Amino acid sequence: MHFAVNWLAVIVAAVASMALGAAWYTLLSKQWLSAIGKTREQLNAANWTPFAWGFAVQLVMAYFIALVTPALFGATDVGSGILAGAHMWLGFIITALILNHRYQGLPWKLTLIDGGYLLGVLVVQGIVIGLFGGGAVPAAA
Repeated sequence: MHFAVNWLAVIVAAVASMALGAAWYTLLSKQWLSAIGKTREQLNAANWTPFAWGFAVQLVMAYFIALVTPALFGATDVGSGILAGAHMWLGFIITALILNHRYQGLPWKLTLIDGGYLLGVLVVQGIVIGLFGGGAVPAAA
């Protein structure tokens, strides 16, 4: 079965999750810098590429939330969007972060900060996709 995705919902979801990131990492900037072992001065503030990559990958994440929500739950509403996001986070995101961070010897604090943010991303995206409703519907054959 093929699904057609509501691209406006995907774009709004990506923008909303980027806004969450701005708030999250502003609030936890000292803890995050400590966890990555850098100072604010060591980060290149003029480098915009992480933000471009961040938006691009969040578009992909929102697309897949819009795609899998109706496939998993039979409907695209706020509740099913939240569930889809939470399931994707538990099944793939936090498990991959734990796996990589443990091999890389990174602190648990970083896993909690980044993992918490990514849970927020997928939940916010699920909410936005759900508010738009019909984030993905079966496409005409």
